[in-house]
Amino acid sequence: QVQLVESGGGLVQAGDSLRLSCVAFGRQIDGYTMGWFRQAPGKEREFVAAIDFGSVSTFYSDFVKGRFLVSRDNTKNTVYLQMNSLQPDDTAVYYCAFAGRGRIMVKSTYDIWGQGTQVTVSS
Repeated sequence: QVQLVESGGGLVQAGDSLRLSCVAFGRQIDGYTMGWFRQAPGKEREFVAAIDFGSVSTFYSDFVKGRFLVSRDNTKNTVYLQMNSLQPDDTAVYYCAFAGRGRIMVKSTYDIWGQGTQVTVSS
């Protein structure tokens, strides 16, 4: 059974940093583009960042560009999301996922999701 397990979320103050981790079980990540999404209460799940299988290309939504950094360590079967200069609007549950074929920033491209990790940013 393929599973993704996110960790690293928590309660922080505006301006702080967090690093999220996403470990895969049952499948090696090295052949896949991996993505991060987030979902705030009452809102749709939205794309945050993605990294291709060779770590050659990264993709970011406009609202995190310059603040967040996505990376991966295929030897640890883990994807990371370094989040800097966090703001209250970044409060959400953050999910990682395996990408299938399709547009990187589109939720339906992703076929296996983790359970999410809560990030709460206070002002």
